[in-house]
Amino acid sequence: MTEKQSAAQQATGDITPKPADVTDEVLFGDVWERDGLSPRDRSLVTVTALIALYRSEQLGFHLQLAPDNGLSKDELSEAITHLAFYAGWPNAMGAAAQLKAILADAE
Repeated sequence: MTEKQSAAQQATGDITPKPADVTDEVLFGDVWERDGLSPRDRSLVTVTALIALYRSEQLGFHLQLAPDNGLSKDELSEAITHLAFYAGWPNAMGAAAQLKAILADAE
């Protein structure tokens, strides 16, 4: 029986195993599990940072994770709209296109 690989292991574990391990053990195993913020709030902060910094490679994963952590489509849409004025129009429009594609795939 094979163990299901994490997203980090699937994405880069065969090329860069240590960063994938650190992602699993430290980022998601420790930082995301701390009591200071709820998973919902951590998702909102993460999505916001990724949009503001135009980190579209990681944004899709976190937009897919956000509803599992309690963020609604409307909340994500509102965050993107708000960020258009603080993080830049192209960043927000790129995020909106990714969210639209993710929601279409989920249907």
